[in-house]
Parts: sequence; structure tokens; C-alpha cells
Amino acid sequence: MAVFRSRVVPRWLQTAVVERLGVDPRGLAALRVAVGTLLLVDLALRARQLRTFYTDVGVLPRAALHSTYPVLSRLSVYALAGSPRSTAALFVLAGLAAAALAVGYRTRLATVVSLVLLASLHARNPLLLNGGDSVLRRLLLWGTLLPLGSCWSLDALRREATDDRPRRAPVVTVASAGLLLQVVAVYLVNGLFKLRSDAWTQGVALEYVFSLDQLTVLLGDALATRPVLLGVVEPVWLGLLFGSVGLVALTGRRRTALVCAFAGAHLSMFLTMRLGVFPLISLAALVPFLPPSVWDRVETTVDAPVTASARPSGSDRFGSGRRSRRRGVVTAVALAALVFVVAWNAVTLGAVDVPSATVADASEEYRWDMFASPRRTDGWFVAAGETAAGERVDPLGDRPLTFDRPPDLADAYPSHRWMRYLLNLRAPDNAELRPAFGDRLCRRWTRRHDAALEDVTVYFMAEPTDLDGSESVRRERLHAQACP
Repeated sequence: MAVFRSRVVPRWLQTAVVERLGVDPRGLAALRVAVGTLLLVDLALRARQLRTFYTDVGVLPRAALHSTYPVLSRLSVYALAGSPRSTAALFVLAGLAAAALAVGYRTRLATVVSLVLLASLHARNPLLLNGGDSVLRRLLLWGTLLPLGSCWSLDALRREATDDRPRRAPVVTVASAGLLLQVVAVYLVNGLFKLRSDAWTQGVALEYVFSLDQLTVLLGDALATRPVLLGVVEPVWLGLLFGSVGLVALTGRRRTALVCAFAGAHLSMFLTMRLGVFPLISLAALVPFLPPSVWDRVETTVDAPVTASARPSGSDRFGSGRRSRRRGVVTAVALAALVFVVAWNAVTLGAVDVPSATVADASEEYRWDMFASPRRTDGWFVAAGETAAGERVDPLGDRPLTFDRPPDLADAYPSHRWMRYLLNLRAPDNAELRPAFGDRLCRRWTRRHDAALEDVTVYFMAEPTDLDGSESVRRERLHAQACP
């Protein structure tokens, strides 16, 4: 950026901007490896329910997708074909692109392909998404505008660095600023949403969160029985959210300490709540904030060939005179993306007047209001079906019919994506998608058993949360149909 080379701008100001909005190329490399690895993990987890969630024989056939989400369906490559084989082929292609990204082979192309395929996958079944999916897309978007492959990559090993500029110069561009400010915006906006919630202002929000048995796992079950500890953690987390400004305001060891505090919080989420890869994505998003001193220490443990590749090429370096036209386009795109980030967050917070439907239609995935208003209803799903022989069964659980509460509600959902899907299916706005779910239950039971299913009725066993300990169960009838 020319402004940093200008004699008009004081050197101290140039240094301050570089230290706060610049990203060490090794940090970008670590981000690339983390994102590529997370893409592979996410694909592997989703592949377990490939037929169920992403094909015409699953819970959301393309016809239902087109009618319910007409815009998204046109943007999804996965919506071009509905067979399990074609979907599996796209999964393989996405996996190859993610692997190429992780090792830094044709990095820019791998980043773009990964972004397109990830956005297409998300558009194929929006009922599965959470805030982490949106963060992952945005990391890839900013990554397309940044030199992710400038070091610790196969691309760097293939290049010959012939310029005499200082090694490891920070990358300071509009895109680097956007990458960092995007993460800070997520924390700040989430904190502002929490301040609007009675549960957070009264100090009982985490009690409600950890009372959701369908969500708590591992250490979360133990935390749920310690309301005093949760009451201590709650204001600390709120303070940390608003302290996220320090991620760009601070430098050196103080910034590293703040990054570690956020990393510890996300690791705690991973060990206590069933959130899929969301906490791991949040950890990856913190990597670019680490200052050069951290990477200097990391680099001492890296073998010589990889260390040698840490030297950025001249074309990727800040201030290079080559490819100025391309850099101008990249800067313009990055600036537009940054303006959109600021504007959209202002819209979701109500600071800018827009048609109410715009914000109402924005899910948690886009609004950064995760746990801002904790759900106060726990529960589990039951599908009551009757076979041609008159046997009463539960095709969802693949067992004899029972409405009894499972010992552990988290085990009542096969995966985090299943939980997201079923809870979203319960919403009145998604009632038109329930017949496809019923058809899937009928086909699945008939395929696995000798007796065909005659009909199916889907219930949600709602268990309102009472912090005093007295909880009752209410049976909600969501959908009933005859099997085709």
C-alpha cells in the first residue's frame, strides 16, 4: 500500500499500523494448514450422512431445496445432480482441494476451489449450518486475497526468492486488515447481542446453556451441576468478548496472552459442548493474530528445508512493484468485503434501518448471536410408525417405539449436524420440509427391515428448562403422513 511508503505519514504511525493490522507470512501459512485440515475433517464428518443430507434420496431432495431456497439452490454446485455418486464425486474434489490448500500446492487456486465448493455444500442444506460454517467461509474468502502460500508450502519450495528485501516482512493490506477485523467483529457483535439478553444481564445465561442435556458432553455434564462456577465464568467471558478489541490494539506479549485466553475459551467449549468443529474453526481464526516472536520460536523446531521456504516471494511481498494492476483489483475487492462486513453487522445490531424481513431471515449463522438468548427448552425427537403387521416402531431411532427420556439426550442425536437439522426442522418456518423427512424415514425403515412402514408421526418431546429443578415434558406433534 503506497501510503506506508509515503514520507507524509510519520514512521511511528506506519509502524503502529503494521504491528496491528499486518500478518506475519508464517501466521498466514499456519492459517492455511489449519483451514485445509479443518475442511478435510468437516468433509469426513459430513460424509457419514452424505445420502441423508445431500442427495435426492435424503431429507432434502432438490425439488424441496428449489422451492424453499430458490436463490441458494441456484448457487450450489451440489444441486446440479442429486445422486449419491455425483455428490460423492464432489466430496472427493473438495477433499483434494482442501489437501492442496493444506500443503500449499497451487495455493490460490486451491483456496478459490475450496471456497466455491464449501459455499455450495452449505447452500445444499442450510438447515445443518451454524456460526462456525460462516466463519470458515469468511476465512477462505479473505484467504483468496492473501498470500497464504508464501511460506511453509510446496509453492514456496518451488519458487526461487531472488529479491533482496527483508525476510518475513508482514503482509499489510486491506485484506489482512479485513481478516483480523472480521474476527474481532464476531466477538464484539456477539457481546452486544448478549447484553440485550435478560439471561446474560441477570447472570443465569450459562446455567441455561449447560442445562441443555442435548448439548453438553464430556466436562459439560460436570459443569452443569456447578452453577456457582458458571456464574463466575459468565462475566469473564463477557469481558473477554468486549476485550477482543485488544486483538488488534495490543502487540507483542500482551496480544499473545489475549490470543491464548480466547484459545482457552474455545478449547473449553470443545470439551464441554457438542458444537461440531465450530470451536476448532474459532481457534484457527485466532492464528493470524500471533506476533512474529511466536513464529520465531515455532520456526526453531522446523526442519531446515521448510524453514528455508519461509522466505516470501517477491510477488507476494508487501510493497512489491510487480503485478500492480492485479493488486489494485485485490485491494478493491478486499475493501468492498470489509465495507460489507461493517455494514452487515450494523444492520443485524439495528444500527441501520432496513426492511425487517432482511434481519428476520438472517439465521444465527449470519447474525453472530450465538447463545445470546439461550434456548430454554431441551428435548428429543420420536418418530412413531406402524408396520403392515401392526407393530409400533420408531424409525428415527431404528427401535421399538418408546417415548421415554433417553439417559443422555446428547446420545439421542447421531451427530451435531443431525441435531442442527432436527431442531431447525421443528421451527414453524420449515414445516414444508417435514414431508421429505417423513418420506426418508419410511424408505429407511423399509430398506432395513422386512416389514414395510404404513405411516409415521414425528414428535418433539419438549422439556422446558427450570433452574429450580422441576421439569415436565410436553409432547409436540410436528408432522404425520402415510408412507409412500
